Amino acid sequence: MPAFHWFLPTSGDGHQIGSATVAAGAADHTRAASIGYLTEVAQAAERAGFTAALTPVGAGCPDPWIVCTAVAQHTERLKLLVAFRTGFALPTLLAQQAEAFQAMTGGRLALNAVTGGDRSEQRAYGDFLEHAERYERTGECLDVLRRAWAGQPFDYQGRHYQVERGGLRQPLDPAPPLYFGGASAAAEQVAAQHADVYLMWGEPPAAIAERVARMRKLAAEQGRTLRLGIRLHVIARPTAEQAWDEADRLLAGMAPERIAAAQQRFARMESVGQARMAALHGGSAESLLVAPNLWAGVGLVREGAGTALVGSYAEVAARISEYAALGLDEFILSAWPHREEATRIGTHVLPLVTA
Repeated sequence: MPAFHWFLPTSGDGHQIGSATVAAGAADHTRAASIGYLTEVAQAAERAGFTAALTPVGAGCPDPWIVCTAVAQHTERLKLLVAFRTGFALPTLLAQQAEAFQAMTGGRLALNAVTGGDRSEQRAYGDFLEHAERYERTGECLDVLRRAWAGQPFDYQGRHYQVERGGLRQPLDPAPPLYFGGASAAAEQVAAQHADVYLMWGEPPAAIAERVARMRKLAAEQGRTLRLGIRLHVIARPTAEQAWDEADRLLAGMAPERIAAAQQRFARMESVGQARMAALHGGSAESLLVAPNLWAGVGLVREGAGTALVGSYAEVAARISEYAALGLDEFILSAWPHREEATRIGTHVLPLVTA
């Protein structure tokens, strides 16, 4: 049976499609991302049977380490999938942060390494490396991070990092799994060499099948195996008609100026994955059904994962089962508003998924 995770909306939540960060095209959030509210989302996800909760990282998001440390104090089993931007902190420091988080939460940390695909955002943070260099640095970052966790002093001489007698004093046990996504060739090579779980955004099954085969091959060439995951939104209701009515309501909430502003921003990004999301709808709301029950409307205004599974509980469960049959091991799901929808999906959809 695949693993299922949820999402913490750390930039805010509501009944409309919002941005994962604060950016052009984002809807106004009607629920502030207070620790109280994020705790309610996390507790709902925990009760619903989700394994972990992913946090976003980037402009407009509060620091994921701080937020997740706070939320972890109010949950018991839920793992926190903390996103971090490679290159923004030394990997030797990240190793110490992971060690502290594991100690304070009973080993409930997972990490999502993010290279960054928006040149303007990277430069606003003070990072002026180009696309290929950023992925080179990511590979080194993850390499140093794992060496630091080993608990043996080590030296490292790379292009982006140099370490002398670094590392934790004791092996980190458990070492958190490393999640990583990216659709470019450079990203795939980094994943094959360093990731535990390779994440994809939701595309039609044929495209996912092709990527699954390629990633398995790349990992095998490195003498490794990868778990494979997908990031999807979900609009599920008792009947298909109700689900599509909800999708129509969300689409009606996307003013043309919101769509235009978002698409202009996305077009400036260097992210290959973002380009693949945009290609599904071409910036138009006219043809958004890109595969059975797979709706590209989310990507009109939201960066990153831009597709949703839409249908009855049984239909959505069937589509998830089909993706699992392609070789996907993990699903990171979300829906608006995240507190109520965690309960809905956990209660009515996940029990119907077949292994």
